[in-house]
Amino acid sequence: MAPEMAEHIVKSFEVELNRLRALLTEMGGLVESQVAMACEAILSRDNAAATAAVETDVKVDALERDVEEFVIRLLALRQPMAQDLRLIVASLKITGDLERIGDYAANVAKRSLVLNQINLPFALAGLAHMSRLVQENLKSVIDAVGESDADKAVDVWRSDEGVDEIYNALFRELITYMMEDPRNITPCTHLLFIAKNLERIGDHATNVAETVYYAVKGEPLSGNRPKGDTSAYAVVRPNRE
Repeated sequence: MAPEMAEHIVKSFEVELNRLRALLTEMGGLVESQVAMACEAILSRDNAAATAAVETDVKVDALERDVEEFVIRLLALRQPMAQDLRLIVASLKITGDLERIGDYAANVAKRSLVLNQINLPFALAGLAHMSRLVQENLKSVIDAVGESDADKAVDVWRSDEGVDEIYNALFRELITYMMEDPRNITPCTHLLFIAKNLERIGDHATNVAETVYYAVKGEPLSGNRPKGDTSAYAVVRPNRE
């Protein structure tokens, strides 16, 4: 094979890898926007934002299919090795997590449409704090994907415990409201599901962080994943004062 032909093949492969990175970044940006709209829907009682978040889910699913088809093509035609192979395989895992994040965002938006019809007797400060932290982690991990930044991925991996701690506090708070007044059961049930969806978004962002780290470094993150969700063991006692 002539040298110029070999050079052309290498360059074309690099173009394809850049295209794959661009697809991942595009999907990540779309999911980031979807989560932001879902949070706006619940915190600002914005039905238009909720509708937009739900409708965006179709676009996220379509991008996931585009990435899958592109990855299959690269594996079949290029037979990549080493770091290139890790990047291509990691892309499938990343898009799977991003798609799930989109699903959770759509669920938050759908429940907000119900809650927006109810006058809530309490503030949503804890939920607002949780949504900000989740969105910050999601933005950071999407940046890590686009930049192949292992250090930024580690920062997100470590930050997920903070999301869990807020979720635990919200869980206890909402259960207490439900026990104090049965009229709070319906709105608090929706809020519990919303909080859990946000917590799961944080978990999937952490999954992406682990995948980015492996794709870049060629080894898994060492140590146990920081986790702080203890809601399954929570015991909330009624106020008997």
